[in-house]
Amino acid sequence: MSATGAAAGAGTPAVLVTGASGGIGRAVARALARDHPGAPLVLGYRSTEPVDLAAELGATGSEVRCVRLDPECRGSGDDGEVRAALDGIGARYGGLRVLAHCAGPHVPMVHLSRVDPADFRRQLVDDAAGFFTLVHAALPHLRATDDRPAGCVVAVTTAATARYPVRDGLSAGPKGAVEQLVRGFAAEEGRYGVRVNCVGPGMLTDGMAERLIASGDLDERALAVTRGNIPLRRFGTARDVAEAVAFLASDRAGFVSGQKLDVDGGYTA
Repeated sequence: MSATGAAAGAGTPAVLVTGASGGIGRAVARALARDHPGAPLVLGYRSTEPVDLAAELGATGSEVRCVRLDPECRGSGDDGEVRAALDGIGARYGGLRVLAHCAGPHVPMVHLSRVDPADFRRQLVDDAAGFFTLVHAALPHLRATDDRPAGCVVAVTTAATARYPVRDGLSAGPKGAVEQLVRGFAAEEGRYGVRVNCVGPGMLTDGMAERLIASGDLDERALAVTRGNIPLRRFGTARDVAEAVAFLASDRAGFVSGQKLDVDGGYTA
C-alpha cells in the first residue's frame, strides 16, 4: 500500500476504484477525483500498481492511496484478504462514499463452441464471483449510519448483455451475472440507503477493446462491421464510460438504483 497527497483522516468516506491500472479504471478515477474533491481516493489494483496515476491525482491535494485487491482470490483462494482490505479502508476513512468496480479479466473473443468449459467457469469466478466478493465485503462500509450517509456502487459491465455480438460469450455471460447481482444488491440494500447501478460500455478505442485489436482478435474488417452497427458511427472512449460512472455515483442520480446505463453510441437501440 502506498499513498500520496494530504492525509484526509477518519470521518471522510473514501472513493474506491478497482481496476485502476486499466484504461477505463484510470479514466473513472480521474472523473471521480474531479467530482469528489477532498475525498480520499483509493486506487485498487491486482498486479500493476498505478503509481503514476496516484502521483497525478495526489498533486491536487487529496489523499490518494494504492491498495492491492484480488477479489477473484487467484493468489490465495481466501476472500478473507479482500475483506481485510475493505475493512482497513473503512476503518481508516470512516466508510465508503463510492465503490466503482472497473476490474475484470481479459476476455478473448471466441465462438462459444470453441470455449473450454473450464475456461468459462474461470471467467464466471473471476468476473461474477469477484464482484460479489468485493461488494459483500464493502457493504458494512457503504450502509448509512448515524455518522455518515450511505455510499453507492457502480459496476462496469458490457453492452453485450443487451445486444449480443458473435464471439462475445465469455464477456456477456459472466457480465450478465454481474448485472443480476447489481439488481439484487440494489433491491436488498436500498433499505440502508445504498444505491447500486452499472454502466455497459460498447466498443471502445481503449481498455479491453484496445487489447483485442492489438492481439488480432478484432481485425479491420470486424472493426468496420462493428462501426457500421453503431448509429453514431464511432467507437467510444474510456472517458465516455467514466462520465457515465461519475453521473451514477453523484447526487444527480440520487433516486437511481438497480439500473444499467449503456454507453454504446446507440448500438443497443
